[in-house]
Amino acid sequence: MHSHVQTYAIDLKCDPPQDEADSPAAPPFRRIWPFGRSPRLYPSFGMPVLAPADGVVVATASRQRDHLSRMSLPGFAYLFVEGAIRSLGRPCHLWGNYILLDLGKGVYAGHAHLRRGSLRVAVGDRVTAGQKMAECGNSGNSSEPHLHFQLMDGPDVMTAHGLPFAWRYRDDDGMEQTGVPEDFAHVQALSRHDELRQQR
Repeated sequence: MHSHVQTYAIDLKCDPPQDEADSPAAPPFRRIWPFGRSPRLYPSFGMPVLAPADGVVVATASRQRDHLSRMSLPGFAYLFVEGAIRSLGRPCHLWGNYILLDLGKGVYAGHAHLRRGSLRVAVGDRVTAGQKMAECGNSGNSSEPHLHFQLMDGPDVMTAHGLPFAWRYRDDDGMEQTGVPEDFAHVQALSRHDELRQQR
């Protein structure tokens, strides 16, 4: 989808191993009822959102509420209509609470659906790679708590173009990869030690 510079966008959610007793699973999708659930029931809610690279904060929004999930058939129908209406407004209507970073050389990084009141940065702040900027939430046009991430060639989602990116990560088989994970793939970030070893 190319609207709002989502050509190369990716959605990420926390899906902890179910053999960990202290890591509850996300509520399952339901056909009819309940319509939605509290975002606090999802493992992603409140997870830290880290800066992907050094940059400068150029725009933020932090007052949008974290609404109920839309994980039912009626909820999805509502989300579809709600999304169409939200897309007519400003970025915060679609993205909810967000942080937009200027990474330099004409590259901007958008982080959307953040938790209300969790932003630790403000416009003009410089951030470093790995720095905690906010927490994952369920604000804006979101079906369940997750992080929406995208790169673009300008700060305006109405006029910019999406940019491709690649990550270093470990896949389900434990293999180290560089690229973009496939849809519904489980990934694990490489440790700093892994990254340094790859660079040698």
